[in-house]
Amino acid sequence: MKKMWMSLTLTGLLLIAAGCGSNGSSGSGEKAAGTEQSGGSAEGKTYKVAISQIVEHPSLDETRKGFLAGLKDAGIEEGKNLTVDYNNAQGDATTNLSIAQKIADSDSDLALAIATGPAQALVQQIQDKPVLFAAVTDPLGAKIVSDLEKPGANVTGASDTNPEAIVQLMDFVASELPDVKTVGLILNEGEPNAVVMADNAEKALASHGIKLVKASVTNTSEVKQAADSLVGKADALFITLDNTVVSAVDTIIQVANDNDIPFFSSDRDTVEKGAMATVGFKYYDHGYQVGQMAAKILKDGANPGDMPVSFPDKLDLILNVKAAKEQGVEVTDSMKSKVQDPDNDIIE
Repeated sequence: MKKMWMSLTLTGLLLIAAGCGSNGSSGSGEKAAGTEQSGGSAEGKTYKVAISQIVEHPSLDETRKGFLAGLKDAGIEEGKNLTVDYNNAQGDATTNLSIAQKIADSDSDLALAIATGPAQALVQQIQDKPVLFAAVTDPLGAKIVSDLEKPGANVTGASDTNPEAIVQLMDFVASELPDVKTVGLILNEGEPNAVVMADNAEKALASHGIKLVKASVTNTSEVKQAADSLVGKADALFITLDNTVVSAVDTIIQVANDNDIPFFSSDRDTVEKGAMATVGFKYYDHGYQVGQMAAKILKDGANPGDMPVSFPDKLDLILNVKAAKEQGVEVTDSMKSKVQDPDNDIIE
């Protein structure tokens, strides 16, 4: 009897220990983090996030990195308690739709769209899980949400544009480069966000008596030819947050450098690569902001439809001195004085 009693006791203890050791994972093989981190505890939970990105280029890649960093700082970290399903459409509309359908059928807890096309596709396909978007210029015009303050349903996110950024950049061109009378814009008119920004640029330039000349493209392979076509027609070059164009930005930089044409962009990453200037922000910070939103949804149960769409509010002139010289422009003290954070936003 004594041996039987000891056997039953040991069995009971083993069962209790086994119950305490369960982490509630979904069977994905990921190990849950059992430590307290900023933003609360993620103990005992695992998460699955699906990402749809339209194409690879620096701004969108930095957005994704920032998003994952925002989650990590909230205690949701890839390789610990987070599984990430990353999908890239490589600029193809059919692939973009297929990715959205795949994510809709998956068991992911949340979906992130990076750029307008993926956001439109995910919103159309998914109603039963949260959808966040980033790097979207005009979420209202693209019919991703119907209200910026209270998006409703299962969707919210962050727009990557502040209309004032284009106005400030065109003001800079007009005041610091008085010989510029015509600005050439390379544009894919099939991208709604690019068209909106082009219209804003045209209005801002017109207020200074500067004309905007457009060179249209339908795919990345046409960008070099479009840039070449503007040589002799434009005193400066400009691009919006146009994924088709930004994907081939190296060819525009080469044309600008070879022909001494100042080249302005709508994102910091392109300035770091060789455009002369922009008024903007870091896409990493933009993605981080959306990662924080995702953490509130996943950990705190926040309702996406009640979370206002956010916009970049820390705008600054970002100036690449070396690129300016390559494009025939001597950077003056007046130009530098317009940079609020020279330590970070003047690139030598």
